[in-house]
Amino acid sequence: MASLGEVAALILVAILWGTTNPFLKRGTVGLEQVKRESRLQQMLAEIKFLCLNYKYMLPFIVNQCGSFIYYLALASTDLTLAVPLCNSLALVFTVATGKVLGENIGGTRAVLGMLLVVLGIAICITASGRKNP
Repeated sequence: MASLGEVAALILVAILWGTTNPFLKRGTVGLEQVKRESRLQQMLAEIKFLCLNYKYMLPFIVNQCGSFIYYLALASTDLTLAVPLCNSLALVFTVATGKVLGENIGGTRAVLGMLLVVLGIAICITASGRKNP
């Protein structure tokens, strides 16, 4: 059975992952302009571009904090709850954050999809509280 603290930690992970995704996308603007002659030089130039870009690095660090919390939460949480809860709710938070930032999220079908994801997560959380016979 998942405790309230475990579920809260997993929801925090989803929030950290989901809300940083649109900012990570925005932080990569200009990356396609980086051009070098060899593949190795290209890769190093792209890494340098990203590492020196605070618009990418700040959301990346927050996202990695979510990954650290996820790692800690996995020690005491059932995987059958942790994985679907974090990944699907992260998608919901990504879409919601994108909408707040002015991105096109796809209209009513996307909203319906998010509601179905939340319903599925509620079922997962409820089911994790019941003991199997």
